[in-house]
Amino acid sequence: MIKNTMLKTVLLVAVVSWIPASIAVPITTTALGHNSTTEYIDVPFMPYANPNAPTGGTLSLDARGTFNAANKWMITGVAMVGTDYLYDTLMTGSLNEAFTMYPQLASKVTYDPDDTSWIIYHINPAARFWDGSAVTSHDVKATYDAILNKGPMYIRSYLGDIKDIEIIDKQRVKFVFASDDNKEILLTVGQFPVFAKTSIDADFEKISLTPLMGSGPYKLGRVDAGRSVSYIRDPNYWGRDLMVNRGRYNFDMIKFVYYQSDEIAFEGFKSGQYRFRPENKASNWATGYNFPAVKAGMINKESISSENPVPMQALVMNMRRPIFQDIRVRQALTAAYDFEWMNKTLFHGQYERLQSFFHGSELAATGTPSAAEMQVLSPLLSKLEPVQRQAVLAEWQLPTSDGSGFNREGLLQARQLLLDAGFYYEDMQLYQPDGALAQIEILMTGETMGRVLLPYIRNLKRLGFDATLRQVDGPQYYERVRRFDYDMVVDVFAQSLSPGAEQAAFWGSAAADQPGNRNTAGIKNTAVDEITAALANAENRDEIVLYTQVLDRLLRAGHYVVPLYGKSGTNVAYWDQYRHTEKLPTNAVGIDYWWVDKEAEARINKYLRQ
Repeated sequence: MIKNTMLKTVLLVAVVSWIPASIAVPITTTALGHNSTTEYIDVPFMPYANPNAPTGGTLSLDARGTFNAANKWMITGVAMVGTDYLYDTLMTGSLNEAFTMYPQLASKVTYDPDDTSWIIYHINPAARFWDGSAVTSHDVKATYDAILNKGPMYIRSYLGDIKDIEIIDKQRVKFVFASDDNKEILLTVGQFPVFAKTSIDADFEKISLTPLMGSGPYKLGRVDAGRSVSYIRDPNYWGRDLMVNRGRYNFDMIKFVYYQSDEIAFEGFKSGQYRFRPENKASNWATGYNFPAVKAGMINKESISSENPVPMQALVMNMRRPIFQDIRVRQALTAAYDFEWMNKTLFHGQYERLQSFFHGSELAATGTPSAAEMQVLSPLLSKLEPVQRQAVLAEWQLPTSDGSGFNREGLLQARQLLLDAGFYYEDMQLYQPDGALAQIEILMTGETMGRVLLPYIRNLKRLGFDATLRQVDGPQYYERVRRFDYDMVVDVFAQSLSPGAEQAAFWGSAAADQPGNRNTAGIKNTAVDEITAALANAENRDEIVLYTQVLDRLLRAGHYVVPLYGKSGTNVAYWDQYRHTEKLPTNAVGIDYWWVDKEAEARINKYLRQ
């Protein structure tokens, strides 16, 4: 395919509707879309924003665990929640489109349709840090150099196609890429926060509660170490009149209150310690909202739909451990999980079994492979082991139980799979083919997942495993996960509607050997590697959907995780002081565009003082 024809499909630039191949020249534009529309390029504000929203009040939310640092972009320390409010990015995304970027720190970009191995971001001359100094290309280069050399490994791999960052002048910075194959990298480099160079040079790797100098809409307010952190709206914020920011950042303060468990956090919500709560606990949603404030009409419950894939929450099997190498063992561990009983008993029937890594979206693979999928899959089949090959071609369905709580069929199936894999029983205990005891430890932090994991542990013990659940504190947990020091762990794989190069960090062979990367399962599969590469280089929206569906089939058929449960959309509960536009964004709750009704807030404050 002619190169510029491919690029016209990949980057839809609304400023120039069409350029013939014979006269293609560098384009300067104010919006970029990776296989996505740029329909808001000429609008005065986003359609889910209220440009006349009143400012003031406090948005208060909860957080878990603890913190000891303000910088989440280094590899040590546990960062406080909410630091993204401190920083602007070069461009910012639309909450209604799959992957589209509009100006923030950068007022425009320049690129060549015939050579996508570079892009120039033009820094808005009006952009200012909190101290009033100008944001320049030197700050941008220093930021990316720090992240690429000192940041988390999964971020380094995500930005791995950056070859060089060149300063053209004070307002223009040029990103040069290793090739012109990765089309989405042109937008990806616009997504990261920009720090002041002076702050980076002095403090980037310092574990501190003082943040790096930013240019964002909020400054750090009060920090109560380990208990809460507040952000105060900057009245002099330089970017408040940008199109993407009109009707946004309306709260004078954003506060996160920390709790060690969800049970305690829910009690905090009831008493008004914080007032906006995404409700992830089904039993709370079904029966917990009957306390006095609800009966007094002070609390709203709302289910907000989303077109995004439901995040895959799953028990990950660490393929770096020999016990998980045989796919039949991984199948057995999946069969031992009794979703139907758990959903009925613990979750009031509110959750869905996640049949896909992109559940609930057009990206999910359904039925048997289509003709287009078979064209992609056929050359890969010889690279798959027989069990995976068969599962890739079949209609996918996770094991189901009768919901009685015994899961007899599932455990019998699991037992046979283990025997087929060479495991054997002796003195009522299960042994691996090499004679080692079949031991599995599930690592967790906090208490939220305990009631979900303990019934699963019981089923593993019924199979003969020496299975244990180990709970550790937050810092130890995160360090062990960074080093892949676990047998099984619960992980959540959140996906966008435009998956691309980041998939290699989740599932790629190279990422499996990089401490701190996102491949928690340790997957090393050449077929998966080929598809993640193809997805990163997709030429249009149809190819993104096609390659993602093929990737979905490969991941499911590899039985690398035990899918748990999820729910399309988001349940939120909030004290009746928050307001939003009638039409919320299609892909997010969009809390940054909500606001406070001051009269309602006063009424609630009065109620809470009683």
